[in-house]
Amino acid sequence: MPSVNSEFGQRIRELREARRKTDPSFSLRRFAESIGVSAAFLSKVEMGEALPPKAENIIKMAERLEVNADELLALAGKVDPMLPEIIREQPKAMADFLRTAREAKLTDDQLEKLTKKLKSGQFNVES
Repeated sequence: MPSVNSEFGQRIRELREARRKTDPSFSLRRFAESIGVSAAFLSKVEMGEALPPKAENIIKMAERLEVNADELLALAGKVDPMLPEIIREQPKAMADFLRTAREAKLTDDQLEKLTKKLKSGQFNVES
């Protein structure tokens, strides 16, 4: 049977196994329980035989694995459930901002710098 989403599953398994080397609580069974899915389901996900879980569970996985949730969500073909809400708050401006950033082909580094400036208040929208 062809893999449904092997890239996501392989990444989860790789991260979980790496953490298991230093923390036995990252066994498949205990990890599955900690995020609210069955061990059988998680095994199928890791093997690429089942679709990734819902976004909320992927976010839990990322928290437990101490990795960026958006990266795992992207591998799963999903987005953080908060993003549509954020866009709906200012639909024209947010959509325009995202499209402009995409068209400008900003690198990850450039986007990170912009984000840091926005978070720190160093970005002056008046200039």
